Amino acid sequence: MPAPTPHRHAPRDADRLFIGLMSGTSLDGVDGVLMRLTADGRPQTLSGVALAMPQALRAELLALNAAGHDELERAAGAANALAKLYAQAVERLLADTSLSAADVTAIGAHGQTVRHRPEKGYTIQLNAPALLAELTGIDVVADFRSRDVAAGGQGAPLVPPFHAAVFGGNAPRAVLNLGGIANLTLLAPGQAPRGFDTGPANVLLDVWCQRHTGQTYDADGRWAASGCVDAALLQALIASEPWLQLPPPKSTGRDLFNAAWLDARLAGWQHKTPADVQATLQRFTAQTVADALNAALPQAAELLVCGGGVRNAGLMRDLADALQRPVHATDEAGVAAQWMEALAFAWLAQMHVDGLAAGVPEVTGARGPRVLGALYPA
Repeated sequence: MPAPTPHRHAPRDADRLFIGLMSGTSLDGVDGVLMRLTADGRPQTLSGVALAMPQALRAELLALNAAGHDELERAAGAANALAKLYAQAVERLLADTSLSAADVTAIGAHGQTVRHRPEKGYTIQLNAPALLAELTGIDVVADFRSRDVAAGGQGAPLVPPFHAAVFGGNAPRAVLNLGGIANLTLLAPGQAPRGFDTGPANVLLDVWCQRHTGQTYDADGRWAASGCVDAALLQALIASEPWLQLPPPKSTGRDLFNAAWLDARLAGWQHKTPADVQATLQRFTAQTVADALNAALPQAAELLVCGGGVRNAGLMRDLADALQRPVHATDEAGVAAQWMEALAFAWLAQMHVDGLAAGVPEVTGARGPRVLGALYPA
């Protein structure tokens, strides 16, 4: 990729282009979108790209979720490798639309969360935004969580204000993101958006699937469908985790829900077949979402779902059954489920560029609204 030329921002009242980049807890790849933000504030997706996570980088990022040898150098190397993958996504987006770096106002790049401990006052996303700005010639906005955490908030979830901008209306509704972790956005007319993590989405399903089948995920929930939900195990999983009973605001990640958590809860259940455990873990995700939504916004008439889990037909059926109400992919509401989080980070970059607060205390519990992110000029 030739050295790009830095550019000047478009006027604030003109239609502007932003790129959003996201690699989530599931670590299956990088999603990138090129978004036009029109003068009336509506996002329009011009192009999307999904790049698979190289296996070596995925393994290293997974390993860096726990303490290990030479962490600082390994983390820096992984951050640089991730920035280069981000730059490839940007190059593809520009090529697909015949645009140049000079046409884009900014990139929103979340980075890869490897530690999330807001109760201890920190959250760590591996990223190399200065390198990304250098490689692309486009301003980069990154480090979205830390300001909210500094203000006493959870720093997560970050997408509810974007969901409110896109899906807010005259009836109560909820939006669910099913990545590695599940998080809800609650939208009620006349109220600020609320949101929080509900627990694991795909993270435990992926751990168990890879251990017993060698596949990184259970495609379409077919393996889970070959097993049966064990009601006693399901209740034991729910009852054993105090975090699930905490009131919002709250957030979580692989720091809590990981292979060690799963192994500890399955001690004494070795007689269950792996497929039955998978079916029960899938229902565990659906039930914890349903319990959280029923407690926080029982009047929500429908649930819109985005994230990788939307492609798991078995999980979507379990959600509909647990909730006893309609469950739809966000595609049916006009926003492609696959690109939702990447779009949110393009939007968060725009909010930073315009000096607007995207940190919502009703979501994170921070002391007040905050402008999120840090700018790395091209």
